[in-house]
Amino acid sequence: MFIRALLVFMIIPAAPKADALKVFDLKNGRTVYGTLKTVKAGHQQTLLDIARDYDLGYNQIVAANPGVDPWVPSEGASVIVPTVFVLPSGRLPSGIVVNLAEMRLYYFESAGDGRSRFWTCPVGVGREGYSTELSIYTVFNKAEDPIWFVPPSVLEEDPELPPQVPPGPDNPLGKYILRFSRLSYGIHGTNRPWGVGRRVSHGCIRLYSEDIASLFPLVPVGTLVRIIYEPIKVGWAEGKCWLQVYQDYENKIDDPLAAAFSGISACEEAIGPIKVDLKKIKKAVREQTGIPVPVARAERE
Repeated sequence: MFIRALLVFMIIPAAPKADALKVFDLKNGRTVYGTLKTVKAGHQQTLLDIARDYDLGYNQIVAANPGVDPWVPSEGASVIVPTVFVLPSGRLPSGIVVNLAEMRLYYFESAGDGRSRFWTCPVGVGREGYSTELSIYTVFNKAEDPIWFVPPSVLEEDPELPPQVPPGPDNPLGKYILRFSRLSYGIHGTNRPWGVGRRVSHGCIRLYSEDIASLFPLVPVGTLVRIIYEPIKVGWAEGKCWLQVYQDYENKIDDPLAAAFSGISACEEAIGPIKVDLKKIKKAVREQTGIPVPVARAERE
């Protein structure tokens, strides 16, 4: 399931829900992983349904399919499923990285036998005014069936809420939570799966219930968690440089084209002299589909 599959679109029926948490072995000389495929929308199937079937967030499926109604796609419509990922530049040798701009979590593990791998899944993030503070945290504790102690800021917005919510279907923390070392943040499930791939929380990181159930036993207490904001990512695989662009919803990048070229320069350091396709770079920066695009190749090819 490597980047070679990007070169061919696979057209298949929309599948039943896939296993949670995609996992890949890390390979030297490669920072792009996964496949790009196309599925046919089923009867009364929304883009959100397809996104969850393939462990994608709302933002990813919508950005990859401009012009397709996310709520009422026509039956049989072709839907691009962008299950392909450029690794964030701010990754850790071992630990969790959450890219807020991408709305995606990566968990990296370096095994004692020298084998390294990563798991990845989509997330919901903080809404405007409540973005998770960019920093490095640790997993302070883990809890199953957590009680939600409603924060004062949430009670101010909705005074009818009780001061605490017990475990169960009405608990917005879901079945599991990984609590951070400070600022009351955490990574947890949700009782509102439509919020995955959206800016909806008060700063916590929300996962599909099946993703947090898979992640929870993997992550030990003390694991590092790095929160980054990286809407423009550049990676390399098979002698090519790949550009992946998401919406800069925080408006942190003054010159997106310059940011893209900065990443491409790092790519050149990794794979050697390259031939750059300026038109593809400009198109990727303009369209912001979140789909990795090959924008340069090694000169030796």
